[in-house]
Amino acid sequence: MAGDQTIRMPAVTLVVWIEDNMGWQWGFGVSTLTIFLSVPIFLAGSTFYRNKVLIASLLTTCMPRSSSNAIASMATSPSPNPLSEEIAAEDNIKVSESCESPSDGLKFLNRAVVRKPACAMLKCSVQQVEEVKIVVRILPIFACTIVLNCCLAQLSTFSVQQAATMNTKLGSLKVPPASLPVFPVVFIMILAPLYDHVIIPFARRVTKSEMGISHLQRIGVGLVLSIIAMAVAAVVEIKRKRVATDSGLLDSTEPLPVTFLWIAFQYLFLGSADLFTLAGLMEFFFTEAPFSMRSLATSLSFASLAMGYYLSTVIVSIVNGVTGGSRHEPWLWGSNLNDYHLDRFYWLLCLLSGLNFMQYLFWATRYKYRSTQNKS
Repeated sequence: MAGDQTIRMPAVTLVVWIEDNMGWQWGFGVSTLTIFLSVPIFLAGSTFYRNKVLIASLLTTCMPRSSSNAIASMATSPSPNPLSEEIAAEDNIKVSESCESPSDGLKFLNRAVVRKPACAMLKCSVQQVEEVKIVVRILPIFACTIVLNCCLAQLSTFSVQQAATMNTKLGSLKVPPASLPVFPVVFIMILAPLYDHVIIPFARRVTKSEMGISHLQRIGVGLVLSIIAMAVAAVVEIKRKRVATDSGLLDSTEPLPVTFLWIAFQYLFLGSADLFTLAGLMEFFFTEAPFSMRSLATSLSFASLAMGYYLSTVIVSIVNGVTGGSRHEPWLWGSNLNDYHLDRFYWLLCLLSGLNFMQYLFWATRYKYRSTQNKS
């Protein structure tokens, strides 16, 4: 995690400085050149890669079969038939004799094993069905992190616009507003080693658990921090607009007499939320996903990030559509940020984050880790 943030440091400092002082074309040129230089380095290690030949994929084999069987079982409502009950009993005996039986959770998927499917090609082993159940169980956890990434999207959009209206000087140094992401980058670089070497060992001593804090608890901490971050962002925006009103600069493009460091607070809280959630989510997917799907499961973290940014665009469009009318301007519309109702938008995200956390608690408290299921 710290290494990933270290790589981002030049992007939010050097490249931003080049774009502000030499032009955007130079910034894009440096980025393009960096990508080209990374290709030979990537190819140089190709001889050391270990590529495992894929024999079968859970996505292309058992998941479609289990889905087909589940749909078939729900579509047909068999009437009581002694012969069918006898066949089902025989199938159950065969499964029990194999010293392995499907778990009780998500019973509608057990049809692929316990009962004869409509087609022999649709039959799955108990292990395959259990792996499908694992994937189904982790999807709600994945979905609950999308709203957090929607909040993270504000750091590269509205938060930068806020900073652009404020005093961005640190002594004689003028900081480009687009370099504000350096705050969470530096904070995560400092916090990540402390997280591994101080926070987790301390949690292990307190909880008497090998993990210290479970993966789902880490994700939960991140979601709570995102709620706090949006509340802080709303309060800071209220302060910024109050300064603009008191200074008579509501309709002016001049920098407000308030330091941009106030914006850094929401960056720090969301950076901490990202650290806890991303670390917990990747560890959760890696340990809980079936072995054949670990790489795909860990990539869901970045899928959540992408979906969060898309969700941010959708929410902004919905907010403008609902709040804009014949007599009122949309909350997030206009050439002057001081005309926005950005504080209300942040409160809305705070509310959505709170509701999302309640939904997360519903799924997380009912989730059973694979180790717990194996013991039972």
